Amino acid sequence: MSGKIDAYVDCVSPYSYFAIQHLRRNRKALESHGVEIEYGTRNKPPWTLPAKAAYSKFDLARAAKYFGVPPVKAPDFFPILSIMPQRCMIYIKRNFPRERFETVILALSEWMYYKGIDISKPENLAKLLQEHQYTDPEIQAILGAAKQPEYKDALASNTQKALDHGAFGAPWFWIRNEEGKEEPFFGSDRFAFMWQFLGIPFQDVTIVEKARL
Repeated sequence: MSGKIDAYVDCVSPYSYFAIQHLRRNRKALESHGVEIEYGTRNKPPWTLPAKAAYSKFDLARAAKYFGVPPVKAPDFFPILSIMPQRCMIYIKRNFPRERFETVILALSEWMYYKGIDISKPENLAKLLQEHQYTDPEIQAILGAAKQPEYKDALASNTQKALDHGAFGAPWFWIRNEEGKEEPFFGSDRFAFMWQFLGIPFQDVTIVEKARL
């Protein structure tokens, strides 16, 4: 069996945070079935509706509980323009091991939602990178990449590729199964559908019958 998951994520999306956590926890199981995970950072200005915002305060708490992470809280400066950190993440992905990339992209969300720190500001992003054992020259190279045409174009290309696949939010998954068929999946609550499409055996949500006295 083989397959591939192209995961388009944005650090401004708490649901991307949940999805990355879940994929990391299940990476070994996925790899045992020959399924590869490839991350692509993307950016598109947030689009919100009052009704969706009102619903999210309930849904985010439920999702955080389900994925086993503390409840997220949007800071006063939310939403941010995540172009700069997303470009930096492309540089990290290309130049450092996968584990360091995943650790930092999760930290971006954690600093914003749990510490209330605006990671779109270069000085705050530099502190985050320093905390994760990046050297001063490495930090300068990472921050400098955000201003380079190569990484500006790379983020624009990732975003356009996701949009060409029909993306309307994050996380967005484009999945190819062993038969070569490809389909899109949206959100952090579609993993059961994704595993079905990939032909991976899994245990779905099962209701446990209450014992009778």
